[in-house]
Amino acid sequence: MIENPNEVVTKAILRLVQVPGLDKPAALITLDNGFDHKKPNSFGPGGLASLDEAITAATAANPAFIALTGKPYIFCVGADITGMPLIKTREQALALGELGHKVFARLKNSEIPTFAFVNGAAMGGGLEVALHCHYRTVSTGAAALALPEVAIGLIPGWGGSQILPNLIGIINAATVILQNPLTQKTLRPKQAKEWGVADALFEAADFLEDSLAWAAGVVKGDVTVERPEIDRKDWDGVLEFAKAVLDEKLHGAVPSANRALELLALAKTASFEEGTAAETEALADLILGDEARASLYSFDLVQRRAKRPVGVPDKSLARKVTKVGIIGAGLMASQLALLFLRRLQVPVVLTDLDQERVDKGVGYVNAEIDKLVSKRRMDEGTAARLRQLISGSVDKSVFADADFVIEAVFENLDLKKQIWAEFEKIVKPEAVLATNTSSLSITEMAADLQHPERLVGFHFFNPVAVLPLLEIIRGEKTDDATLATAFEVGKTLKKSSVLVKDAPAFVVNRLLTRVTSEIFQAVDAGTPLDVVNVAMDPLGLPMRPIALLQLVGPAVAYHVGETLHAAFPDRYVDSPNLKRIVDAGLPVMVDKEINPEVVKLLEVGDSPLTADQVRQKALDGLAEEIRIMLDEGVVAEAQDIDLCMILGAGYPFHLGGVTPYLDRSGTAEKVTGKRFLRDGVANVPA
Repeated sequence: MIENPNEVVTKAILRLVQVPGLDKPAALITLDNGFDHKKPNSFGPGGLASLDEAITAATAANPAFIALTGKPYIFCVGADITGMPLIKTREQALALGELGHKVFARLKNSEIPTFAFVNGAAMGGGLEVALHCHYRTVSTGAAALALPEVAIGLIPGWGGSQILPNLIGIINAATVILQNPLTQKTLRPKQAKEWGVADALFEAADFLEDSLAWAAGVVKGDVTVERPEIDRKDWDGVLEFAKAVLDEKLHGAVPSANRALELLALAKTASFEEGTAAETEALADLILGDEARASLYSFDLVQRRAKRPVGVPDKSLARKVTKVGIIGAGLMASQLALLFLRRLQVPVVLTDLDQERVDKGVGYVNAEIDKLVSKRRMDEGTAARLRQLISGSVDKSVFADADFVIEAVFENLDLKKQIWAEFEKIVKPEAVLATNTSSLSITEMAADLQHPERLVGFHFFNPVAVLPLLEIIRGEKTDDATLATAFEVGKTLKKSSVLVKDAPAFVVNRLLTRVTSEIFQAVDAGTPLDVVNVAMDPLGLPMRPIALLQLVGPAVAYHVGETLHAAFPDRYVDSPNLKRIVDAGLPVMVDKEINPEVVKLLEVGDSPLTADQVRQKALDGLAEEIRIMLDEGVVAEAQDIDLCMILGAGYPFHLGGVTPYLDRSGTAEKVTGKRFLRDGVANVPA
């Protein structure tokens, strides 16, 4: 077994606890890596060895029962993935799988009753070790329960794929193992109890005491745990349906999903030993696959780099924000108002051309607050306070004491310049001015201001409440205090902010538009829309190109394309066919099919491309554009490009964002002469 010198060892601390009503003490094993909840427990070789020793000592004590729990707020979040890149051989990968199985099986095979008291987050191997115990309780305060491995290019490799379907049925198991990871969802404690993942649910305040008392009741026979018989008749049909859904969404691009399906199928009839042996083989294959390495790279970006943005001025320069002004009261502006209100909990004021629009915007915010209360996602006291903080006015003087003013109006440079010229005279000299532009130059927008240093780009992604990326754009004259304030506001909004140089369309829109440009060049040449629409399928992107065009809106896509065509006419083509679609105002998709009326509009050449050729042109275009952006210093490193594409465009973990895929497919070297990332950073090294 390979050792990980960087492992933060989670120690299994054993103590004997006297439980009322029992003649013998209980053996309570607490998982604790010595840090607070910000550094969760995980299992590396050292942690597994510690648990093994604790189980040995607990068994020797001959207790009434053995129970496993975690440190405050955290049970265990799974394998220590920092050690994965150290695995170079299949033998090492197999050893990791076998070690986990060997240690966890001791809890399953124990003659002494075993319990898991899931007091906090339990993910991956953390949930799997709980599943090996004979009984499980869960706290109402457990933040997340999940088997997320498929999303990071792996499979539940320590028993989860075999125990779970035989505990809660194939439908629910497929949801936990396949659907939830791919949609970034987790189980909540109440649902875990309803589905049978947990046998009992207790309030967080007295969780350990209640769990010990409940376990004592089980041991004495006062409490009976009943588990329903698993229906196996529809097992194969459920998995066939799941495979069809995966094929439609991922197009075979995620090997871990297919391996998980195979393991779930095996769980129907295989012995536990046969099933877990298959898990170990699958885990070894996937650990040594590029998709898993790219997924772990993506995970690191989202969990670490996103929290420490590169190139940001010291936060001590940030100004305090006690009031926010929002220029505009349309849907985007209203969504921003709700976000600022909920996260900053300071007065937020909206303005627009007339009172009717202002009232509609404020009404939207209040209606959304009411929805949150009705869904029990906000208490009435908080809601009442927020309702007092939101207001609107056509009198722009209400912005005079705002510390942070953001506009969300139509994407027109002259209009935005006019607005800022007017509001600069109203707001106080130190107020930060932020523009939610998706493609326009911050420098040009600030050119005529008396204080251009306080204008900053603040590019959100729609829907604002869902997508976590915030591109913060520094104009040529944006000063450090403005930038520091912008990043502190972004952090308070719970967004992942990336510093971007003022360049046309910034990062995400620039790259997505380059793909759209390449695709519509193929359409203009004569390639049918249905061919270009499936061209990117082997990448497993969240949406096909034409469906994405429909979501963004052809008019918006064309507008951003115009901006980029003006800046880079040799690389971004002004497609006449995209213009025809915009002018026609027709939906591009109807009932998930390409609108035949749109097809009739097209005027095309006689040089159609195959889907493979279209895909390669799009990948070549991406590689060229990213290299240019890095050379221009649009962002600090390729990692920031990938972070933007993951969080802003929904690019999947298995691609590593985009640059690892361009590296491993050979596109980066073919187009630009070199890789974007060092060999081995997001792939299995040669």
